[in-house]
Amino acid sequence: MERTNIEGIPPPPRIINSLKAGFDAIATHVSAILLPFLLNLFFWLGPRLRLETLFNALKADAVSAWQTIGIPSADIQTMLGLYEKIIPNFNLFWTLRTFPIGIFGLKALPLSLVGMLTQKVEGATPLGLPLELQATGLDLLLWYLLLTFVGWLGGGLYFYLVAKATFANSTDTQVSLLRALFQTILLSIVWNFLSIVIGIPVRLILGGILQVTGDFGTLVILLLSFFAMWVVVPFFFWPHGIFVKNQNFLVAAWSSLQMTRFTLPTSSLFVLSVLMLSFGLSYLWNVPPENSWMTLFGIFGHAFVTTGLLSASFIYYRDMSAWLQKVLEQVRSAAPRQTV
Repeated sequence: MERTNIEGIPPPPRIINSLKAGFDAIATHVSAILLPFLLNLFFWLGPRLRLETLFNALKADAVSAWQTIGIPSADIQTMLGLYEKIIPNFNLFWTLRTFPIGIFGLKALPLSLVGMLTQKVEGATPLGLPLELQATGLDLLLWYLLLTFVGWLGGGLYFYLVAKATFANSTDTQVSLLRALFQTILLSIVWNFLSIVIGIPVRLILGGILQVTGDFGTLVILLLSFFAMWVVVPFFFWPHGIFVKNQNFLVAAWSSLQMTRFTLPTSSLFVLSVLMLSFGLSYLWNVPPENSWMTLFGIFGHAFVTTGLLSASFIYYRDMSAWLQKVLEQVRSAAPRQTV
């Protein structure tokens, strides 16, 4: 008969321990929150880059195009109403907050789609009305490319500094800044490509589901939710190999996929905890009005919490990867053998 002896496998890292260690690391190296703090200050007190002039210039042509393809007048008015609520409040500088590697920005998301549709966002700050710039044509593309590239570099620097603060007392984590920034750019390019390739079919599927009523539509959404769990977790940990193990973006993607494959339930719970804490507390940080200096407390709280969560994710990734490696080595050493 065959027998496999893998007794003595250590327990996996605890989620609570990782979260605590992450916040402890940032509390010890509080300078790591500087970049998100400064970015949020810029979003709050700095100039706004608007698209209102460009939208007004193109509105008549858009209406004519919609009429040409047969969109009903009522639907056109509905779309115009949505755009007229969103466009005046949209700030193109929010592009500085890039995904998946980027500086966490509180003021890039207070004016979420829901917020813009439900209320008029006041632009006043304690310093008065901010300067408003307008992107009017070709400069829109130039602004977008420039801000995106700056966001990639800033995000890579932020992740690098947080990882350095997190493992300040560790000698086995040596990451090159230039290499990390280069890999950040490559990863971000691939991420944007995948977002387009995957995002368009997903939007079409979800659009079709919205037209379906009854139990069938609910069942499809439930299945997509389970599928999303398999996709979101590997993407969440994709950048971590770059900043924890000094890997290139392809090896980092494979490492994230391998870790997720064997630790999905626990890793999913960790990612869910991070997202719930981050997005849940964002409502608290946005309580002070923008024209009050109390907003500074919200900006500081957001910078500290999100940086602490990022640090915790680095610790969880390192510890879970080490645990998984130890388990796999133990399994290989206890490979099935013939016994009488």
